[in-house]
Amino acid sequence: EEVAQNKKRADGSKVISANKTCPLLCIFTPSQSNLPSSGIGYTQTPCFLEKMWSTAREIAAGDTTRDFIQPLVVTPGKDLNNKYGMYKHEDFIGLPYGSKVGSRTGRGFIHVLRPTPELWTLALPHRTQILYIADISLIVSYLDIRRGSRVIEAGTGSGSFSHSVARTIGPLGHLYSYEFHEARANKARRVLRRPSSVCLEEFSQHGMSEFVTLTHQNVCKDGFNLTDTVDSVFLDLPAPWDAIGHAKQAMRKDRAARICCFSPCMEQVLRTVSALNDAGFSEITMYETLVRTHDVSQVPVLQPISDVVEKLKRAEGIREVKRLKQVAAGQRSRENPHGEKRKRDQPAGEGSEPEDSGGKRLKTEEEMGGDDAAPDNDVSGNDVRLPVPPAKISVSKAMAEVRGHTSYLTFAVLLPAVPSAETPVE
Repeated sequence: EEVAQNKKRADGSKVISANKTCPLLCIFTPSQSNLPSSGIGYTQTPCFLEKMWSTAREIAAGDTTRDFIQPLVVTPGKDLNNKYGMYKHEDFIGLPYGSKVGSRTGRGFIHVLRPTPELWTLALPHRTQILYIADISLIVSYLDIRRGSRVIEAGTGSGSFSHSVARTIGPLGHLYSYEFHEARANKARRVLRRPSSVCLEEFSQHGMSEFVTLTHQNVCKDGFNLTDTVDSVFLDLPAPWDAIGHAKQAMRKDRAARICCFSPCMEQVLRTVSALNDAGFSEITMYETLVRTHDVSQVPVLQPISDVVEKLKRAEGIREVKRLKQVAAGQRSRENPHGEKRKRDQPAGEGSEPEDSGGKRLKTEEEMGGDDAAPDNDVSGNDVRLPVPPAKISVSKAMAEVRGHTSYLTFAVLLPAVPSAETPVE
């Protein structure tokens, strides 16, 4: 983003520096128990468990920011230094989310945004390959995940899918997340303190610990330890067919439950489909999600073909009239090749018209209109009309390069069991 000139704040430091771009800065509120003690009289905002992200309008001390794909805790007394300048952490406190913050060195500025699961997917620390928004949106929609749903996720990975599901289900639902890799589970579940860095406990600091249960377990071997509990299951495993039986046991039998398997290879899809058929699942479907980016622009509205034809006919008529005049003039010149023009010094006849020294006919007083004649053009502001800009329409063109294959999504439905005559119906 570019600005025409530099501006200054009340304390004299520059807010915006011309011709500079800014990095993305996202902020969220962790739970109050994890806020750093600053010793400065700032109000620390607790996390709202009703939503994954804080609904507070202003930034408070202890809020965590995203900058250059690295976590940054807003701590009064500390500074943020990057190629866009130097920023005091306390400068962020009290600002509305979405504010533009200028550096104290005047070298640039940054925008402070309220984070969402979509932004977290783009900024999270990668522990594994992650799911992106295109796949996440289809999975959440097809599995019919809604507020209050109970969902199984295996495995957790970097937590990209977990954050989107947690926002959707809210505190009334529950997410059971399973991770085979113990180190990745610990990074998502608790704080690992190292000499030079702190790996944040993501689920608790993002306000998700109350309705997200993270378990280190091999679900293909040990199952999910749940029976008739969850509404939907998502399997992101190398061998999802080994977990189909355990998933069926955990899914509810009193309503239609859904399952999705995320598999990069077609061979995995084939084995998964066979396992789903053997387990009694129905409506088995496979999708591949590809994002095609379009370049959108505006162009003038195309004229109707009838108007174009009429315009061509008028132009052709004008050319024909001009051609006929040229033919008539040539014929007259051939009929009177020796015709003489009247000499300029010959006195004009009674019926002749006055001419100026250049041979052009002079305008008469009647034609001039006299001094009392009104001007031809009224220059008053009432009749001045600005040109009407041509109407435009929006058009799009598909980009030549698009993001390629990520994985195949295999969906299936487990229909509720039909009660038999011996089974009493409540």
